[in-house]
Amino acid sequence: MLIWTARFSKKKAVCTVIIAGLVMALLIVLTGRMPDSEPAQQPELTTNEERVSYLDSLGWQVAPEPVETLQFLLPAQLEGTYLAYNELQLTQGFDLTPYCGKQLSRYTYTVTNYPNRQDGVQVNLYLYENRPVAGDILCPGEDGFQETLAFPETEN
Repeated sequence: MLIWTARFSKKKAVCTVIIAGLVMALLIVLTGRMPDSEPAQQPELTTNEERVSYLDSLGWQVAPEPVETLQFLLPAQLEGTYLAYNELQLTQGFDLTPYCGKQLSRYTYTVTNYPNRQDGVQVNLYLYENRPVAGDILCPGEDGFQETLAFPETEN
């Protein structure tokens, strides 16, 4: 049988209790900051066919090839039009703030099935590491608009 003994002074005992309390408080604070569940993972869209299929799953029929493909660096802080654009993204469950200072890819397609509009409507799909992080439907011009990726409900 092995017996261990230790001598503690009151000062050492108090310091040990304080340190243990600080460690426990730190753990409580850190675990409180963790999300309860991981957000839904967006699909990986590495090919043009996957991007077109993703847009189709949202209800959009698009031309098979993008009108424009662009890579750009998102500013380190969202300001002005980026901030306003992010407000639109927040309404559909996207948020650009985690991607500040990172390189995004934008794919622009021609929409062929926008209700009551034959032409002039486009969809922008923004990807980070081949996963969607933002998107919008837009129609440039005098009577133009910019909307979320949600397919509009039509009145019968």
